Amino acid sequence: MRLPALILATLVLPLPLMAQDQPPAAPVTEAPALAAPAVPETAPALATPAAPVAPVSEDAPVRLPGQGEATAQPADTGTATGASPLAQPGVALADAAQPGGAASAQAATTVTPGMTTATPEVATPAAPAAGLVAHDLTPMGMYEQAHWVVKAVMLSLLWACFVTWTVWLYKTVEIFFAKRALRHSHRVLHGDASLAAAAQSLSGRRDPVSVMARAVADELSRSAAALDAAGNAGVKERATSLVERLEAQSTASIRRGTGLLATIGSTAPFVGLFGTVWGIMNSFIGIAETKTTNLAVVAPGIAEALLATAIGLIAAIPAVVIYNFFARSIAGYRQALGDAGATVLRHLSRDLDYRKV
Repeated sequence: MRLPALILATLVLPLPLMAQDQPPAAPVTEAPALAAPAVPETAPALATPAAPVAPVSEDAPVRLPGQGEATAQPADTGTATGASPLAQPGVALADAAQPGGAASAQAATTVTPGMTTATPEVATPAAPAAGLVAHDLTPMGMYEQAHWVVKAVMLSLLWACFVTWTVWLYKTVEIFFAKRALRHSHRVLHGDASLAAAAQSLSGRRDPVSVMARAVADELSRSAAALDAAGNAGVKERATSLVERLEAQSTASIRRGTGLLATIGSTAPFVGLFGTVWGIMNSFIGIAETKTTNLAVVAPGIAEALLATAIGLIAAIPAVVIYNFFARSIAGYRQALGDAGATVLRHLSRDLDYRKV
């Protein structure tokens, strides 16, 4: 009996000693639920750095209450509300401890100085700069905003334009009828056999050729008594003087008004240039007063000044063209009038010769 008891004691006695040598087993406790950090309604101007998350021991896996195994899900860092991934169901605590977890999600929603939020903004049209006055760049608007000197220049040039086209209309009609009357009277002179017959045919007309024929016929009748004694030289000289003077008067009459065209054509560009110089001078004065070289401030005044030169050219170019046209027409009319005067003198010479036959 002693032997079995001794063997039993040998087996039982070392058990307490082994229990003392081994460390006590850690009690298994459930981790308390981790509450998600409260998200402020409005982000502060300067966010404080996020507190580091305490590491979790690998020996004792921690599980949230009411959950099974922890599933590894990526943190949604692009959530509009910016909530921590710990506050969402199905997110493992281990993911929160890794880089790019809750700390990175919180940092993604943190507003740092010099950074803008991700909220898209609707672009609005830029407001006009302060101090800039809207200018009406139409011709009438530029005229109304111009200086009174420039306005006077523009009005004078517009009056010159009106005069140019009025003279063109009037002289065109006048030269047309004058040439037609001259051609008719010249045909009558060629058709009649004597100066007296031609003067009789042209008695009711008032054109220069008819006046020439009647004037030379009247001079011949006045000198008829002295022709036999004095000869034909005196009456021919007097008739030539009459024809030349009537030609000069008719040419001067038909040229009346064309000198105004020449004046407008030669002076209108300089008048417009005067308005431009005055307007640009006022623009530079405005630049000096406002102390700005902004093109939006300078350009309207220069455009108003250049409008004066444009109107001057509009008045001058047609005036020069119309003047040259009338100069050629009047030269042709004067030549035809000289031919008619020569026909009248030939009739006179023929009548004087037939007096002796």
